[in-house]
Amino acid sequence: MDHGAVALIPIEDIHILNPRVRNQIIAEEIRQNIRSVGLKRPITVAPRKDSKNGKKYDLVCGQGRIEAFIAAGVTEIPAIVREVSEEDAHLMSLVENIARRNSSALELLQSIKYLKGQGYADDAIAAKTNLGKDYIRGIIRLLEDGEEYLVNAVEKGRIPLYQALNISVEDDAAVQTALTEAYESGALTGKKLVVLQKIISRRKHYGKGLSAPHREHAKVSAEDLIAAYENGAREKKRLLAQSNYIKDVLDYTAMALRQLLNDVHFTNQLKAVGMNEIPLHVTDLLKR
Repeated sequence: MDHGAVALIPIEDIHILNPRVRNQIIAEEIRQNIRSVGLKRPITVAPRKDSKNGKKYDLVCGQGRIEAFIAAGVTEIPAIVREVSEEDAHLMSLVENIARRNSSALELLQSIKYLKGQGYADDAIAAKTNLGKDYIRGIIRLLEDGEEYLVNAVEKGRIPLYQALNISVEDDAAVQTALTEAYESGALTGKKLVVLQKIISRRKHYGKGLSAPHREHAKVSAEDLIAAYENGAREKKRLLAQSNYIKDVLDYTAMALRQLLNDVHFTNQLKAVGMNEIPLHVTDLLKR
């Protein structure tokens, strides 16, 4: 692959392969930085095999820098020209977008979807994007399993991608929808969502799903899930209180037994009836 040299290229000759809508605050920061110190790093382009629509180059990376130059009224921009195939240029552009610190969830979803559509295996996508294999598989599962509601929520910025991946673990569509709605409304934070998933998983494991077996599934609402979380929290508090009570009773019992065993009259009475040994469980209790 040719690493190319820097050339001054007319901006109107450049085709943006993967256009994205940039946050205006970030865009203004880029423009201000270029006005202050100039262009520190050239954009990267690849020559097109045809000059379709008058465009001679495909943009590999540098959309924000191009937009800053256009806003400043500049018509040419320094660029590194690399001789790569159109497919490689597209792939490089996608990977560059994903690698950006501020890349959006929508860009990531679209990029992974494109790479999967080009026939790349999950492991290959993970290697090319430098993302974890499990993370990539989760995204692909979202796309391939028809999780329209979750994907739409991510694309509109209503929930973060990692929460969509967490929610997608639940195999009931109504549960997924309700979890998403509860998260969007702010009723469930990330930590509460994880706890709720555990509650749902436990109920499924013991045959107590959100709907009764052998009956038509009822619609599960966000309120149902919040109620399930609150019930689980109350049950946890009850069990904790019960545990503390039992501990207090055992501590009091152990203290009373120690006092009795220090009483000579009591121990003589035990010996008189043939009780010369203390049961192991009682001994363990006295050691506490």
